[in-house]
Amino acid sequence: QLQLVESGGGLVQPGGSLRLSCAASKFTLDYYTIGWFRQAPGKEREGVSCINWRSDSTNYADSMKGRFTISRDNAKNTVYLQMNSLKPEDTAVYFCAAEHRGRCILSPDEYDYWGQGTQVTVSS
Repeated sequence: QLQLVESGGGLVQPGGSLRLSCAASKFTLDYYTIGWFRQAPGKEREGVSCINWRSDSTNYADSMKGRFTISRDNAKNTVYLQMNSLKPEDTAVYFCAAEHRGRCILSPDEYDYWGQGTQVTVSS
């Protein structure tokens, strides 16, 4: 089955930036929509952003608009999440996920394959 691996997390000060990557193994990401989700301790998993295969459809949660940018390089089989102006409330484990239905919806239930997550901590 499709396997996803996230990378790029770490510790950053408020106002700083990180770039997360989501890479596929065993299969390519051809025709998959990729979503980014996050989960903080004690909270439900929430949608961050998604992007379809052709990169002609993207969505962002309201709190991320203007700060986060999702993109993909299909030749490299990788999806990115550029995170700028980070806030302490952005602290969470960030997951990427894939679905093959061609939609771009920020609902975890829509996605079939998940990575293990990468920790993002925003703190002084």
